[in-house]
Amino acid sequence: MNIHKTAIIDKDAQIGDNVEIGPYTIIEKNVKIANNVKIAPLVHICSNTEIGEGTKIYTGAVLGEDPQDIGFKGGETFLNIGKNNVIREHVTIHRGTEKGTSTIIGNNCFLMASSHVAHNVVVNDNAIIANGALLAGHVHIGKGAFISGNVVIHQFCHIGELVMIGGFTGVNKDIPPFLLVRGACAVAGLNIVGLRRSGMDSMARKKIKEAYRILYGSDLNTTQALEKIKKIEMCEELRSFIDFINTSKRGIAKTKYSGTDSILDKEL
Repeated sequence: MNIHKTAIIDKDAQIGDNVEIGPYTIIEKNVKIANNVKIAPLVHICSNTEIGEGTKIYTGAVLGEDPQDIGFKGGETFLNIGKNNVIREHVTIHRGTEKGTSTIIGNNCFLMASSHVAHNVVVNDNAIIANGALLAGHVHIGKGAFISGNVVIHQFCHIGELVMIGGFTGVNKDIPPFLLVRGACAVAGLNIVGLRRSGMDSMARKKIKEAYRILYGSDLNTTQALEKIKKIEMCEELRSFIDFINTSKRGIAKTKYSGTDSILDKEL
């Protein structure tokens, strides 16, 4: 271990092998830090936080602080951070609100400088949260989603797998998997680049594009569109798309982006 002499570490904290801890960093009680974690100077890791192997935490990050929720009455709540994440300068991630609950960051996520993850948020594997993005309480971020800079996401919203949200977007509805969203929660098309990079095969991409055309390129309401989409030959990705819409509690984004670069005529 390489721990700077000015770091303050509670005697009850559990520190793994080959961990680096920079100057003036504070690590409170009941913190668990796995092997090969690197922590920069001036980081504050609060009680009941667990950090997975290989994660890198940069200067000024505050992890596991009390939730910014007037409903928080104290009691043990948790922050669980998975493996191989990158948490950049001045990121803030808060614990859960209700006793026994957790905020969860998966594996291989990248949280850029000054982004905020509120209480009870779930960020799934391989997600990217760019600079200044703000995730309110109970938001769920799907695998491989890309949340651009200065995006704000309303509490309880769910963002599907491989969604890309453009910068300065305000999100107040659930966003089905694979979509591209801009502006005032307006759907601009499919995240074509993300679908290709994910390794999704061309047949699945074509089925997703057909489903998108039915949902956003026709005059059908959501219920009618789903009935028609279910007639497409099923694949895992299409089933995920349908299931997300069926289980949405806030309702899905249906406003269409008014720009000229519509995705409907682009090749997948």
